[in-house]
Amino acid sequence: MQQWQMATIGEAALERVSVDIPRPGPGEVLVKVNAVSLNYRDALMIDTGMGLPVTFPFVPGSDMAGEVVAVGAGVTRVAVGERVVNTFWDRWIGGEQAPAGLKIFGGTLQGVLREYAVFDEASLVRAPETIDDVAASTLTCAGLTAWFALFGTGRKLAAGETVLLIGTGGVALFGAQLALAHGATAIVTSASEAKLARAAALGVTHGVRRREGWAQEVLELTQGRGAEQVLELAGGDMRETMTALAPGGKVSVIGTLGGDTLQLPVYPVLLKRAHVQGIGVGHRDGLEALVSAIERHGIVPVVDAVYDFADFGAALAHLRRGAFGKVVVRLAGPVA
Repeated sequence: MQQWQMATIGEAALERVSVDIPRPGPGEVLVKVNAVSLNYRDALMIDTGMGLPVTFPFVPGSDMAGEVVAVGAGVTRVAVGERVVNTFWDRWIGGEQAPAGLKIFGGTLQGVLREYAVFDEASLVRAPETIDDVAASTLTCAGLTAWFALFGTGRKLAAGETVLLIGTGGVALFGAQLALAHGATAIVTSASEAKLARAAALGVTHGVRRREGWAQEVLELTQGRGAEQVLELAGGDMRETMTALAPGGKVSVIGTLGGDTLQLPVYPVLLKRAHVQGIGVGHRDGLEALVSAIERHGIVPVVDAVYDFADFGAALAHLRRGAFGKVVVRLAGPVA
């Protein structure tokens, strides 16, 4: 089989190589990988390793959708022929507190940019029947992060509330789609008028141009109340975000595009009794709940571009430029 790997840190070290197809042991599952969705963290892993104990040669990529082609002894969660997606963490099944020592695919575990991959059966979830593998590959990280922020931890989103999404990447657009499907208002911010127009075409309730003072427009759109939930994808200076937050509202800090240090004004945090939480994707129970929501509401993930496996370098360049939704690498072979 073919896989992308690197012998050391840095994009220049990436190479496509031929290796033996692995075999599943007891409790393990061999999956034919049909699509891999890219995340910003994949670029960071390639560039820096993100301070993790990376094992070389290292295969990047954390999110895949594919088909079960073989199972080891004792496997009961999945069967040959089933379409599956993988979890982001290897052993976080449920509950707000993750167990110690978790590992990450495409991080402390080998990744999924390969034609075949072996997983413990506990790390797989049935793929939605309503979408193909290209779309399903986006659920592992981006989709689950949005779902977990809105429904998985802290105060849960309710119909009639407002969700503010900072940006138009995969997590933001998933958040908007989930909010709308659950009867909430979705406000998307972007520095790009073109991306705001694309968001409007998806049915997003309001688009706000991100520039100095943009929080005032959010307040006007919400009759002065602000947004009950915010998915903060930029980080950095959060003064505008806190201005746009409703009293008792929740900010889920997800992205670090604005730098690795948050700047929070103390008075809005205190006077609004704000809930500020960090989100590190989510657990398997949440991924299964997301799959059900995708099927129930007919949600189709937003994919900006699809690249062939051989063109992973071009896909990575697209990711670095910034995508509207997700960038996906499609492997050879049929996609369900």
